[in-house]
Amino acid sequence: MRPDSAGRHKTRAKIVECAARLLREQGASAVTTRAVAQAAGMQAPTIYRFFEDKDALLDAVAEYVFATYVAEKVLVEDVGDPVADLRAGWDTHIGFGLANAALFGLLTDPGRGVRSPAAAAGLEVLRARVHRVAAVGRLRVPERRAVELIHAAGTGAVLTLLSTPPEHRDLDLADAMYEAVMRSILTDMPTLPADGATAAAVAFRAVAPELTMLTDAERALLSEWLDRAGEGPVAPGA
Repeated sequence: MRPDSAGRHKTRAKIVECAARLLREQGASAVTTRAVAQAAGMQAPTIYRFFEDKDALLDAVAEYVFATYVAEKVLVEDVGDPVADLRAGWDTHIGFGLANAALFGLLTDPGRGVRSPAAAAGLEVLRARVHRVAAVGRLRVPERRAVELIHAAGTGAVLTLLSTPPEHRDLDLADAMYEAVMRSILTDMPTLPADGATAAAVAFRAVAPELTMLTDAERALLSEWLDRAGEGPVAPGA
């Protein structure tokens, strides 16, 4: 990194850290350009050399705080049981929300959330985890529906807990909410074996004739594809 680039990176990081501290200690209303500049020991116009507006600064703060939070946690990587990974992600979401009330409020603000890169990145992680659950045959609803249910439940659980005085919070609420959602979106079927693609094709082939929303020709073509997929991988040179 060139000296000038290193200097810009250091200045930007200082601005974000000061804004994060103001947000944590005094709330969103305290994060003004003047206050952040004063805390960082610089002139207010300097902020605009790095961030277009306050929303852009808050998005950077969200990414910084979340990255710092995750780095301090021991998480299950997305390489094991997809359902267990989904639960680990839920626990991280709940923990982050309770530890960062002001920032969570900003991320869940409908007016900001639809354009927040941090919120969008979080949803992408959730979509990927839900897709892995679907790939092993454990999802009973469409992936989009599952993502929406989990996201709504997680957000609602955190906001409900944050609206309750700390001494009266029932942390089991989040666990109960998770279990309720899982009962509505997961099947009781065991995960598919190592040759899961073949097993999934075989299972889908069994119900293909019942897909009345398709024409006879479409069902026949789908059944042909699934028959071929269900035969397993073709040997090289076959």
